Amino acid sequence: MKVPARLSAPTIAPRLANNLLWQIHLCFALVLGVSNVRVLAQSAVVLVGTGSSVPAPLYNRWAQEYGKRDPRVQVRYLTVGTSEGIKQISHGAGDFAAGEAQLTEAERKEGSLIELPVAIIAIVPVYNLPSLHRELRLSGEVLAEIFLGNIKTWNAPPIAKLNPEIDLPDLAIEVVNRPAGKGTNYVFTDFLSKSSSRFRAQVGVTPSPKWPVGTPAERSSDMVDKVKSIPGSIGFVEYQYAVKNNIPQAVVLNRAGKNIRASAESVAAACRAAEAPRWKDFSASLINTAGADSYPITSFSWIYLRTSSSDATHAAALRNLLDWIYTEGQQFAVQEGYASLPPPLLDALREKIKSLH
Repeated sequence: MKVPARLSAPTIAPRLANNLLWQIHLCFALVLGVSNVRVLAQSAVVLVGTGSSVPAPLYNRWAQEYGKRDPRVQVRYLTVGTSEGIKQISHGAGDFAAGEAQLTEAERKEGSLIELPVAIIAIVPVYNLPSLHRELRLSGEVLAEIFLGNIKTWNAPPIAKLNPEIDLPDLAIEVVNRPAGKGTNYVFTDFLSKSSSRFRAQVGVTPSPKWPVGTPAERSSDMVDKVKSIPGSIGFVEYQYAVKNNIPQAVVLNRAGKNIRASAESVAAACRAAEAPRWKDFSASLINTAGADSYPITSFSWIYLRTSSSDATHAAALRNLLDWIYTEGQQFAVQEGYASLPPPLLDALREKIKSLH
């Protein structure tokens, strides 16, 4: 793939390039066996992507299913975090990146990048209250105060007000958050910033927040493990991880004043509220969208692409992969616990990828 003119090859950090190359070689060794790497390199186009752990199960499933359809194209996805993935694709490393953060205007211009949605995700608050046998209700304002460290116990009045029928324990809240560079951070801080002016002023919308309280969990699976192991804890994780690990998730007050549980239907409602009737705002935020049935902490998972390439073979292979993702590939998103994109949006995306070259 083409290195943007502003970033010539000598400017790419050697450590970054060497690290990516090492990861690719390791991936080949683990999946295919060392003896098969040379044969594969000679006979197949290998598309390499880097980025968030949120869509990693989906890209791995797509790689498996697409490989059955076209063995001449192999897809390898490496989890390095959203911020690092954007950095690598903008520096000319790999064929695509993936994550949950909207590109800045500087990233679009300087890296010649665009973002296209591939699936819809939800971030859910998860908690560990062994004595609680009813579903917990939380609002964006209350969550903001918890993650700022201002609400310290589970029976604090703001939480009790949202849950009048629940006998909440007098138990300290143990906050678990995510370290820098994570797409889940971006989505969650976007929601908290839109819910609380205090959170927006102190932390803001960012994949690398400076959390005032809490202990970090490196990966989504680590978040689930920590919350499960610490009584009184609260964290946030992607909906499909919460479902697969059977961990309690809170319902969240939406913009219309309804308490909404994350589901395929409620995140699809959020997407429709943001995109209809134009269906062309590929970088739109799905946070706190209008609609009585919209889950408020919803986001696209984006694929980040360079707008042009000097490698015609890789460019053609990537366009074919995207066309498959926006047709047959959507069924596997649903099977992996993500929400598929609405048909009008898929039509618009298939038109958009025709302009990539």
